[in-house]
Amino acid sequence: MERLQGSYISLDQMADVYLQKSSSISSSSQIREQENSFQQILEQANERKLQTETVTFSKHANERLTSRNINLDAEQMERLNKGIMQAKEKSINESLVMMDNIAFIVNIKNNTVVTAMDQSSNDSNIFTNIDGAVIV
Repeated sequence: MERLQGSYISLDQMADVYLQKSSSISSSSQIREQENSFQQILEQANERKLQTETVTFSKHANERLTSRNINLDAEQMERLNKGIMQAKEKSINESLVMMDNIAFIVNIKNNTVVTAMDQSSNDSNIFTNIDGAVIV
């Protein structure tokens, strides 16, 4: 038997001592679980960020690309993403991104191409509702 401040410890006191140790063990495991869940949340946020960094095309933009026979290869997609990132760094909301005689109107916040046209299909060369332009 252990002595506690000059007296013997009762079974209830011993149970309290051991239960406190086990509760501290369970609380440390809860902390580890919270750390794991925090790590999972952080990884999920990074995955979402990577997904939102790649450009998407609206239905309208897809129709325009198809009707105007505009096909983008991997290198052009990479350049388009780079142009969108540059516009985002400059706090542009709606951007004109020019690349290889193709004009893209892009909603920068959503990383979404709203419409696309090549130089031959655009007679007027006037772009409205944009607040910046990027040439890549």
